[in-house]
Amino acid sequence: QVQLVESGGGLVQPGGSLRLSCALSGSIRVIYAMGWYRQAPGKQRELVASMSAGSSTNSADSVKGRFTISRDYAKNAVYLQMNSLKPEDTAVYYCNADLRSRNGISSYYWGQGTQVTVSS
Repeated sequence: QVQLVESGGGLVQPGGSLRLSCALSGSIRVIYAMGWYRQAPGKQRELVASMSAGSSTNSADSVKGRFTISRDYAKNAVYLQMNSLKPEDTAVYYCNADLRSRNGISSYYWGQGTQVTVSS
C-alpha cells in the first residue's frame, strides 16, 4: 500500500523559512507527479506547487519567488522550501502524489497534512 509521510511543519515568524518534506513508500509503478497543496481555515484546498516527471513545475502565483519545490526521485520524496513566509501562508500543507497505471489512469494519494503557522 502507498503511504505518504510528511514532516517539517511548525510555527515561524513572518519572513522566516520552513522546509517541508514528504516521502512516498509502498508499491509504485510510475509517479507522474508529486506536489504540495494547502488548505487555510475557511478556504478550499489549493495547489501550492507540483513537479511532474522531467521536473516540470507548476505553482501558485502567490508563492512564486518564495517557495521552491524539489524532488528526490531515488527516494520518492518531494520537498518544499518556503522562504519569506507570510501570515497568509498559514495552512495545513498536504503532500500529494499522482501515480499512473499502465493505461495512464491516475491514482491520487495524500499525506495526513502538516500545520504551518506564520505568526509574530
